[in-house]
Amino acid sequence: MTKKIFHSILLVACTVLLACYLVILTSLNDYFTSLRKSQLKTQLSFASTAVEDEGIEYLKNLENGEYRLTLIDTDGTVLYDTNADAATMENHSDRREFQEAFLSGYGESHRYSRTLTEQTYYFAKKLSDDRVLRISTSQVTIVSLLLGMLQPLLVITFLAILLSVFLAKRASRNLVRPLNNLDLNDPLSNDVYEELSPLLRHMAQQNKQIALQMDELSRSQNEFNAITSNMSEGLIVLNKDGVVVSLNTAARKIFEAEEDSIGKDFLTIDRTPEISRAIKETLSGKKQELEYEKNGRNYDLCINQIVEKDEVIGVLLLAIDNTEKIQAEQNRREFTANVSHELKTPLQSIIGSADLIESGLVKPEDMPRFIGHIKTDAARLVSLVSDIIRLSQLDENTEMNRETVDALSVAKEALEMVGPIAESRNISLTIKGEPAPLTSVHKLLYDIIYNLCDNAVKYNKEGGFVKVDVKTAGDKVQVAVSDNGVGIAPADQSRVFERFYRVDKSHSRESGGTGLGLSIVKHAVAYLKGSISLESTLGKGTTITVSFPAEK
Repeated sequence: MTKKIFHSILLVACTVLLACYLVILTSLNDYFTSLRKSQLKTQLSFASTAVEDEGIEYLKNLENGEYRLTLIDTDGTVLYDTNADAATMENHSDRREFQEAFLSGYGESHRYSRTLTEQTYYFAKKLSDDRVLRISTSQVTIVSLLLGMLQPLLVITFLAILLSVFLAKRASRNLVRPLNNLDLNDPLSNDVYEELSPLLRHMAQQNKQIALQMDELSRSQNEFNAITSNMSEGLIVLNKDGVVVSLNTAARKIFEAEEDSIGKDFLTIDRTPEISRAIKETLSGKKQELEYEKNGRNYDLCINQIVEKDEVIGVLLLAIDNTEKIQAEQNRREFTANVSHELKTPLQSIIGSADLIESGLVKPEDMPRFIGHIKTDAARLVSLVSDIIRLSQLDENTEMNRETVDALSVAKEALEMVGPIAESRNISLTIKGEPAPLTSVHKLLYDIIYNLCDNAVKYNKEGGFVKVDVKTAGDKVQVAVSDNGVGIAPADQSRVFERFYRVDKSHSRESGGTGLGLSIVKHAVAYLKGSISLESTLGKGTTITVSFPAEK
């Protein structure tokens, strides 16, 4: 803007300077021309009177001077000329001043030289004898005058331009300085040109509108970020060119994206051809859904168009983690298959024994043995169903009554229940510790310790031992069950808490186990907000420790 003002002022100054030159030169030329014409008329009047009195002799006695006098006969023949030989001069009958004077008694004209630097004025007067006396003189033209004054004019012009440049710069700076110092954040506080007041008022109104819009946009953005950042699903917004406009925390984690991914092409985040193809097809008008696997987790990707005023402006990509769903479905199928198998085995045994008894093929002396098989398998079925129901309750997180219980007392109860089985195998049971009160569900705590002790006895060797240690360590109550039985191989230790998983399947069935004991332990400990650890050496024994928050 400063340059434009400077150039405008300089142009106006130069234009005014040239106009002044033109006016001055024209005025001077007009003044001197008018003066010269007046002088010519006066001299012509004097000379005509003298010629009337003295005749041609008057002209001959004149010295060559500033004025030229010419006596012309009625037919245009030059009779005498003060500056030239009349005999050599051409006829002047076609001259304008001669024709006007011959007809009206007075005439005048002017003619320019070929170079336009000189102008000659002619005045003619008709004498009493019809001859015409003409007077003429030459004068420089405005062009010649300009050329004669060229050097001083150039000097003056140069100085004037320098002064104009200085003044134009100063004026432009002074004009622009208040504009540069405008406080656009508070337009009405500025004290500047009155002509800017409407603009400043309009800017103040716009600033208020922009501030309101920015606040609204900021609130909307904060709400959007708060919602999307707490989503477990990954959310990515792309424009129609595939550039990332927004992505939430879950999306960064899923796609392992950098913090500065916004503003970059989606290909910098993920180069999977299927996703790129799906994004292009979505922009073309087709909603896309596909499965995506990364880092061992499974995701469902939903890609939809973002439409504004009937125009597709981008796509929205939603990544839903369904790993747990798939695993749960797989566990459900495995659980159903295992339950079916576990139920079918004792049922088939019961049906087989009942069929043999019904058909009379069982001898009377063998009848107690077959009835014993039926009772054993029926008890196994009842135990299996009971364990399944308990696991189902734990899976559904059914609310149970909590109370203050003593872990040492519960451990003694559980150890007493496995006493007969341990005694039949000559396994010693010992317990040590001190009262350890905690807020818990008595039934679940009992099931945990009972299942650990029951497993320790069942998977022990003849003459072995099972030790239970109850203690309070800081803010935790710990119950450790140790044995010197068969132990668990390292490859099986991470799976022993799975449902129906058995390290030694034949031994489990012989011992009457359902394969759900340690799974119940795991889920019950989780329900009670506890933790569980396992240490085992194959052939030497196992120690399983469970910890719970102590009574405050």
